[in-house]
Amino acid sequence: MPGQFEPLPGGGAAVALDDVEISIIRSLAVQLLELIGPGPGADAPSDPLAELFAEGPSEPPADPVLHRLFPDAYSDPEKAPDSPAQAEERRAHSAEFRRFTENDLRAGKRENALAVIRSLDALAPVDEGGAVLKLSPEESRRWLGSLNDLRLAIGSRLEIADDDDTELLYRLPDEDPRKPMVMAYLWLGGLQETLVSTLMS
Repeated sequence: MPGQFEPLPGGGAAVALDDVEISIIRSLAVQLLELIGPGPGADAPSDPLAELFAEGPSEPPADPVLHRLFPDAYSDPEKAPDSPAQAEERRAHSAEFRRFTENDLRAGKRENALAVIRSLDALAPVDEGGAVLKLSPEESRRWLGSLNDLRLAIGSRLEIADDDDTELLYRLPDEDPRKPMVMAYLWLGGLQETLVSTLMS
């Protein structure tokens, strides 16, 4: 089981993690939370009705990582617009969609990252310096969402756009300053892949 998720009887997944791996995932999840931000009205008294009708931003985030996590809904990066009018129409539709969905998307990503942190904090250490993480089906889905977000964030920082870019990462020399980030990206990808396989089995 080291380094890969395996199914648990009755659903869910388990993976053995050493202390370094636990620390890396927790640190990345905390950084993701900080990047996403506290959400609307975080400083104000909680008003469920106001939160229900709160509008989000209409402009895409300036940070490329946040833009990758919260892309425009009506844009196709591989297709050029047919005309300036159509491009403007797509921008207007994207802005409207973002205004009414981004707050919920951010809340979901925050909850997923918090679920990762809480489950790691609840681990009981073992003598060998690590622990076995056991996740319920719901926790597994939250982990899967957060692992995906972490890989998108790191991939954006590494400027990975397609599979060709990923192949180049394998050939980076050890002295390249991006190497630690690349290793984390590839390792998280392996965890994500085995978790998907576990949930589909």
